[in-house]
Amino acid sequence: MKKNKSLFLLILVLPVIIQAASFAQSENKDDQMQAYTNYMTPGPEHKMLANMNGNWTVNTTMWMDPKSEPTTSTGTAKFEMIMGGRYQLSNFKGTFMNMPFEGMNIMGYDNGKKMYFSSWYDNMGTGIMYAEGTFDDATKTFNLTGKFYEPSMNKDMDFREAIKIVDDNNVTLEMYVTKDGKEMKVMEDKYMKKM
Repeated sequence: MKKNKSLFLLILVLPVIIQAASFAQSENKDDQMQAYTNYMTPGPEHKMLANMNGNWTVNTTMWMDPKSEPTTSTGTAKFEMIMGGRYQLSNFKGTFMNMPFEGMNIMGYDNGKKMYFSSWYDNMGTGIMYAEGTFDDATKTFNLTGKFYEPSMNKDMDFREAIKIVDDNNVTLEMYVTKDGKEMKVMEDKYMKKM
């Protein structure tokens, strides 16, 4: 029993020991500190995310089956920067299949990976939808890809999101999933900023 506890404690503290040893062995601690500072400092990508801060009305169209008629619903969302402008938190409230629906997204830009990322959580599951990608300046579109767990199929599914900044007051989000090797559009959100 004591052996297991000691091993568990070693596993917990080993990453901290390795990082501390690496820092101590660095010949130039100023360079290392600068690297950490660069990694933690919000930049123009974070400021661009902050431009979407505010309260939004959201019109949602969903396709459960590409052969059937889509369903529509409305909701609201609030976007705000958190942790000193490093991440953007959005909270969504609406309905899904005539049931109350709420979701939360954290979006950011990883200075190290040079990638945008998005993590979505909602009350219709207990998991996470995570995606990474880039921003296309020409089309003003975030192009993100990732995976989510599909309970009816008991497996992860690939998905793609295209988030287009139409203008300061309008944003569209399109979501596509890949099923049996074919990509299909399953959702479109139209965000309109409240004045």
